[in-house]
Amino acid sequence: MTFRMTGRLKIRLDDFVSKHEFTGKGPLCVALVVTDYARTEGLPLSADDLVTQGSRGGGQVRGLGKTKVQSILQRHEILRVLAAEGGRTSRGSLNNMRTYVNFLNGLEADNDADLIMIEAYWIDRVRAFFAAKPFRIKLDASRSLRHLVRDILDQANLRQKDSPGVHYVGAVLQHLVGAKLDCALGAGACNHNSFSTADAPRDRIGDFSVGEVSIHVTTAPSEAVIERCRENLNDGYKPVIITLQRGVIVAAGLAENRGLEERIDIFEIEQFIASNLYEVGKFRAKGWRDAINYLIDDYNAIVEAVETDPSLRIEIRK
Repeated sequence: MTFRMTGRLKIRLDDFVSKHEFTGKGPLCVALVVTDYARTEGLPLSADDLVTQGSRGGGQVRGLGKTKVQSILQRHEILRVLAAEGGRTSRGSLNNMRTYVNFLNGLEADNDADLIMIEAYWIDRVRAFFAAKPFRIKLDASRSLRHLVRDILDQANLRQKDSPGVHYVGAVLQHLVGAKLDCALGAGACNHNSFSTADAPRDRIGDFSVGEVSIHVTTAPSEAVIERCRENLNDGYKPVIITLQRGVIVAAGLAENRGLEERIDIFEIEQFIASNLYEVGKFRAKGWRDAINYLIDDYNAIVEAVETDPSLRIEIRK
C-alpha cells in the first residue's frame, strides 16, 4: 500500500531529501537501515556507534547490506532488490549515515521523530525509485523472441507487486499490442488510448478496431469480455482476444460456456508479438533486430502520447 504523509514532518523530510540528494539507491539503503536501527535502539543516535571497522581501516555503516535492506523492504511487501550490496559499497555511505543521524537527532529534539512514519516515508521513496525506472531489455540472439516479450511482462508484473493497485501489466500488454499493430499495418492504422480509458466507453467496440475486427486486450479474461465479443458478433465484427498465457485457457472456457468457442479468436501475447517480429524482420537476424527496435520505439511513442507515467517506457540496453 502506498503511504501518504502530510504536515510538518513530511516537509522536513522532503527538504532533507532535496538538500542532501537522498534519492539514489545508496542513500535510500542508508536511510532504511539507520531508521530501523533508531526504531530498535531509540533516539538520539551516535554516528560513531554505527561505524564498523573494516579490514583495511576504512570502516562501513553497521548492518548496511543486502540482507538487512531486503528484510526491511519485505516487511512492506516489496520483493525487488534495491541494491546488490545494499549500499555497502557506496563511497558516500558513511557520510550519508552521519548526515542522516544528525537529521534524525534534530527531529527528536523537536519532538518530530515519529519513526514509524519516517520508515513509511522512505518505503514510499523506494517505490517511487522503482517506478521511475523504465523497463529494460537486452537484445540477445541466443534467446527466443517470445522470451523477450516475457521478460518485459515479468518486469511489469514484479513492479505491480511492489505497487498494489497500479496495473502495469495491463498497460504494457495493451501498448505492446498497439505497437505491434502499427508495425504490421503502419502508424495511424488504429487509435491508441490510455490504459485507464481503453475499452471503457460503450461506443468503442474494443481496445482496438481494425477494419472489421475488434481486438480486446486483457490480462484476465472475464464474462464481461466475452459479452463484449458477443455484442461485436451481433454488430458484424470479428472479435479477437489477446491475453497472457494463463488467460488463454480461461478465455476459451468462458467462450465455450456461451457457445462462442468457434466464433472468437484467442491469442497468447508472446506468440502474437513474436510471430510478427519474425515476419517483419523477414526471418533474418538483422531484420528481427530492426523490427524489435521499431516495435519498442513505437511503443514508447504511444506511452508518451497517451500515458502520464514515463516509467512505462522500455529501454533497450546496449
